[in-house]
Amino acid sequence: MERKEFLRLAALLPFVGAGMNIKALSTLAEHFPATDTMPALFLGHGSPMNAIEENEFVAGFRTIAKTIPRPKAILCVSAHWETKGTYVTAMEQPRTIHDFGGFPQALFDVQYPAPGSPALAEETKALITKTTILSDHEWGLDHGTWSVVKHLYPNADIPIIQLSLDYSQPPQYHYELAQQLQQLRNKGILLIGSGNMVHNLRLLDWRKLSVTNYAFDWAKEAQEKMTSYILSDNHDQLIHYAKHGKAFELAIPTPEHYLPLLYILALKKKNEHPQLFNNHYVAGSLTMTSVIIA
Repeated sequence: MERKEFLRLAALLPFVGAGMNIKALSTLAEHFPATDTMPALFLGHGSPMNAIEENEFVAGFRTIAKTIPRPKAILCVSAHWETKGTYVTAMEQPRTIHDFGGFPQALFDVQYPAPGSPALAEETKALITKTTILSDHEWGLDHGTWSVVKHLYPNADIPIIQLSLDYSQPPQYHYELAQQLQQLRNKGILLIGSGNMVHNLRLLDWRKLSVTNYAFDWAKEAQEKMTSYILSDNHDQLIHYAKHGKAFELAIPTPEHYLPLLYILALKKKNEHPQLFNNHYVAGSLTMTSVIIA
């Protein structure tokens, strides 16, 4: 065994006592050898209809995929998988979940048959010490994942797993948990957070759905502050978003669409610079703003 590999396995020895043996660790190392640092993405996913429509946002997803290395596998944190405790999908073939209603049959007909990766699920569980990560064999890929990833990798030939959001935990907890995933970026894994920075469907102005870049004043205020904090690496302000007043209360009425952003920002290294794309408002109370960390 080479010295580098020995040191990598030694670092994971605490997990052996938790049921993982040296042979299993070695297998994980073979699956995910060291690579250059992969970018990390937060994708504003918006309406499920973006899965089958042609618009500037899906064009943005396709463009960004062309600018980054092809990943060995993908780990996605989606706004649409909330659990008590934290789970990771560990099946060989995740199902395509149509977790919505009231849309055309064409959307329900979409399948995204990407393989899963039990090996990546185990690697993820081994890396996270902040909590116990449990394996899930029932969930699959919800629309927060497949509706955007299908535009990045339309052939569905890259293994994908999902990591759930523990709804009982505060933002700081999610940020710190995500920091423990940093090593995956050096194993060819693309980490994706899928949600929306400003996401208030109750206040959506359906009459302005086709009006380009239409936003309420409070949405502009919140969005502009968020992007300023992102670009200046002021993560503490983003973690403690609840202290910023009425505009943020309206922009983030519930946290599940916002938290995936914190997962991606937590992965940023000192020498990296976040860049925004798809930076537009929709129907007053939604933003499609996406972020690449590279």
